[in-house]
Amino acid sequence: MSSSDIRGKDLAEGSSRSPSRDQPPSRYESQKRRDWNTFNHYLKNQRPPIPLPHCHSNHILEFLRYLDQFGKTKVHLLGCMFYGQPDPPAPCTCPLRQAWGSLDALIGRLRAAYEENGGSSETNPFASIGIRVYLREVKECQAKARGIAYKKKQKKLANSPSKGDHDDASSPGFLTFS
Repeated sequence: MSSSDIRGKDLAEGSSRSPSRDQPPSRYESQKRRDWNTFNHYLKNQRPPIPLPHCHSNHILEFLRYLDQFGKTKVHLLGCMFYGQPDPPAPCTCPLRQAWGSLDALIGRLRAAYEENGGSSETNPFASIGIRVYLREVKECQAKARGIAYKKKQKKLANSPSKGDHDDASSPGFLTFS
């Protein structure tokens, strides 16, 4: 079996072994490493420096707020005349922030990196309830500020159609969403 066969088998089986020297890391792996290094650099630059084992969700929230200064997403404030408009006709002085999707992806990568660097999944501060609540609030705030309605999909359980009325995808046995 050649080395390329082994590498292909590892990828197909989801092996977590690091790529060989002739294969560069994936874009995701590179970004995860950069994010991890950035977060550790942020902790070291705090006064006093925060050792990783002492890091908790409040430090992560401070880091996310710190990143807002580098954001590129216009988030209209409640008093702005363009609040709630997806495509405002003119510029305004509202701040730029990190987009919710970027923060969500960042937390996902940091959560994985924490565990890959020896952290326990049970004590992973990136998986805390406080972080999830913060991300949900950012998502809702940005959706309202841009005039994009966010409604959670709900399962339809009552009044389901009879089997002959619709195709198989909406037949009983399949959950449908509105």
